[in-house]
Amino acid sequence: MPTSPESSPRSQQLPEPERAREWLETMTLIRRFEERAGEMYARAKVGGFLHLSIGEEATIVGSARALREQDYLISTYRSHGHALVRGTPPENVMAELFGRVDGCSRGRGGSMHMFDLSRRFMGGYGIVGGNLPIAAGIALASDYKGSEEVTLCTFGDGASNQGTFGETLNLAALWRLPVVFMVTNNQFGMGTALGRHSAVTDLQRKGESLGVPGLRCDGMDVLDTYAVVSEAVARVREERRPLLIEAVTYRFRGHSMADPEQYRSKDEVARWRERDPLPAFAELLVREGVIDADERERVDERAIARVDAAVQFAEDSPFPAPASLYDDVYVLDAEVRGWYSVETAGDRAGDALGEERADARRQAANDEIPQQLTQALAAGEDSRESAAAVARDGAAGAGGDGAGG
Repeated sequence: MPTSPESSPRSQQLPEPERAREWLETMTLIRRFEERAGEMYARAKVGGFLHLSIGEEATIVGSARALREQDYLISTYRSHGHALVRGTPPENVMAELFGRVDGCSRGRGGSMHMFDLSRRFMGGYGIVGGNLPIAAGIALASDYKGSEEVTLCTFGDGASNQGTFGETLNLAALWRLPVVFMVTNNQFGMGTALGRHSAVTDLQRKGESLGVPGLRCDGMDVLDTYAVVSEAVARVREERRPLLIEAVTYRFRGHSMADPEQYRSKDEVARWRERDPLPAFAELLVREGVIDADERERVDERAIARVDAAVQFAEDSPFPAPASLYDDVYVLDAEVRGWYSVETAGDRAGDALGEERADARRQAANDEIPQQLTQALAAGEDSRESAAAVARDGAAGAGGDGAGG
């Protein structure tokens, strides 16, 4: 398993000029966005944790550009770059960091819970390894519908030790689900080096015993990442079986903004920075005549201006109103009465009966049955027996009212 900043021996061909320029622009936008996000965190504009992907831009862009628009991408808590690469405007990503209503999760998710269903970015997840079974569920839905959709699930090297890793890969192989698992091996699970947290450090092989073959790409090289992920996606789409990719990369900043980074030396970080994917790709495009030095500077200037605008947008966006605190929350509580059941997609889409059904649900949330269920559980009664009794009583009462009416 490579633990030193060595480049891939493979020689990859550049994409067409327009596409190559877009890759560079997106990588640059992610870098400048992450740098500014760190500054905003230091100014107490961002609450909670903040995990930056500086150094991993080639892994993010190379893998996402191997997908079709209808494919799904699901990420981890280090997800700002994934939202941006899927097309979520930086204004909405920054507003989410600021906890504002114009954020992509309406200010309720923050750094670790970006989400954009319209672009099939199925979110970042704060639980290590928690996104793997969700990715399998998305792939199962695609398979059930008979579509050609593929799901790309990214996770860190530390997550490959979680129980969800083995369980999900086993079922994905058993059910032949169209999902590509990509472990972003940035050499550390939080502050623990790979060799100290995983008995198997050749991570591409971790799925073999579960029926999931593996590949490896140079995650510091956007071309190599794109080539390997493209191959994997094509195979998964055609063969309907999962694959595992190990992307060997490195994060230049700490695990989070609260990380003192005492587990690695400055010399180690400096060695990896020599392979910084952003200047490496920019210099390649200059050498190949795709852009010139002036255009390279303009790409950077445009990214900085876009991030400046995103910060201003986030500053101007309001915080969620206090009255909306319990919106979209399923609550059974004597003090706070929330929704008894979630709205259906049809209701949200403007179903003629949607408002009537929503009124009925609001009434159901405030009637006696959910409150009695909560009280019974709080009292420590057997949930199955008490819940069944309450349900029977409620059904009998509802039937009597209906018959009498």
